[in-house]
Amino acid sequence: MALSRGLRCCQRAFAWLPVLIIALVVLWSYYAYVCELCLVTLSNPVEKVAYLIIFHILFVLFVWTYWKSIFTLPVQPGKKYHMSYADKERYENEERPEVQRQILAEMARKLPVYTRTGNGGIRFCDRCQLIKPDRCHHCSVCAICVLKMDHHCPWVNNCIGFSNYKFFLLFLAYSLLYCLYIAATVFKYFIKYWTGELTNGRSKFHVLFLLFVAIMFFVSLMFLFGYHCWLVSRNRSTLEAFSAPVFQNGPDKNGFNLGFVKNLQQVFGEEKKLWLLPVASSQGDGHFFPMRALCEAQNPLLANEEQWEDDGIDEEPHGKVTLKEISCVLTYNLLTSNYFVLFSVDSGEASSLAIERET
Repeated sequence: MALSRGLRCCQRAFAWLPVLIIALVVLWSYYAYVCELCLVTLSNPVEKVAYLIIFHILFVLFVWTYWKSIFTLPVQPGKKYHMSYADKERYENEERPEVQRQILAEMARKLPVYTRTGNGGIRFCDRCQLIKPDRCHHCSVCAICVLKMDHHCPWVNNCIGFSNYKFFLLFLAYSLLYCLYIAATVFKYFIKYWTGELTNGRSKFHVLFLLFVAIMFFVSLMFLFGYHCWLVSRNRSTLEAFSAPVFQNGPDKNGFNLGFVKNLQQVFGEEKKLWLLPVASSQGDGHFFPMRALCEAQNPLLANEEQWEDDGIDEEPHGKVTLKEISCVLTYNLLTSNYFVLFSVDSGEASSLAIERET
């Protein structure tokens, strides 16, 4: 027991090693840029002040977002997703898998859970003893279920999920700007040191090495940031990009894709003034996410009947309905297993038809 506890402590300590490396590199870059470049190498006072002001703005934003990515704790599912003592006892005492699945299905009826396992069952975490909300996954490193888990990042020693995904994206963005700014402003003096126009030996080493490090990190971060921008535009997590979420009608990699603007708002919020600041502004609480409406029968919209009223459909006395937007919508209700088909016509009116699916 003592040995395993000691190993866990060592594992936790080593987990901070990548963060320590990044912190040391950042501290050295601060010293090299401020002291060796701006205070020693630069002679023009106006250029010095301009370089230092812009550098410190980017440095503060970079460090702020990195701090928030590291120390913002992952959010776990709420209490209503956890098994009650009675359900847990009934589930554990039952040996038949089909009855266990039925118990989970009964619990899930009260919850806004629409994604399923590969075989169509309810997504249940044996280790945390809870029904997983949509887009929630168990992190083996953190040993908890994380809402809208994206991945576990060793460079921040934290799980990236609903609570800190915005901070992580901003961290990548400001890291890119930080490296790009250093490389752009150092390059002129790199050439001067390289050609022998400047001869300060100590500053020469720092300036030359600073350019190489900035370019190296910029290239690697550019691909990572570009990939996550693509994920945000499609409303997917890293895990969902590798394995499409499964709904009751099968896998659908675009199941949560609401369009570029709404996808962006889901991560950054509706207040644009907060988009570039590492403050919490993401939509929702991480337990439920709107799902995409499709016209094709093979990719139905996973939604509840109540969503018809939200979409602006009002019933008229003669059995007609009006649409705010002329469109064709096919809705599939998971809870009642009904198909609802709505066809629009040129007059702006449509009639609704409900077909009961045989079970």
